[in-house]
Amino acid sequence: MRDFAFTDQTTEVDVARVKTWLDRKEILLVDVRETSEYEQEHIAGAMLVPLSHFDAAAFPVLPGMRIVMHCAVGKRSEAARKMLAKEGHLNVLNMTGGLKGWKAAGFETEV
Repeated sequence: MRDFAFTDQTTEVDVARVKTWLDRKEILLVDVRETSEYEQEHIAGAMLVPLSHFDAAAFPVLPGMRIVMHCAVGKRSEAARKMLAKEGHLNVLNMTGGLKGWKAAGFETEV
């Protein structure tokens, strides 16, 4: 976790950094797309928490763990990130470009 300086202003993280962190098991990657979207294609290791059922108040506190939110392009995941931040969660980031950006970078998905 030392390769990234997290500040109060940091809200976005690029797909390459997310891939590195995911490979190292340094993050919890949360997919906020709907179940049908996730079932069609998703990033291996991502936990599904659809935005339509998202409850920031009930989201577990994970001290010392970065949480990276993602969706198809980054809009829904940014909304979820803001909800978590409002509830006082720290180290929550939004993956820039979402699944579309992940695939554009040439990273694999599960179908």
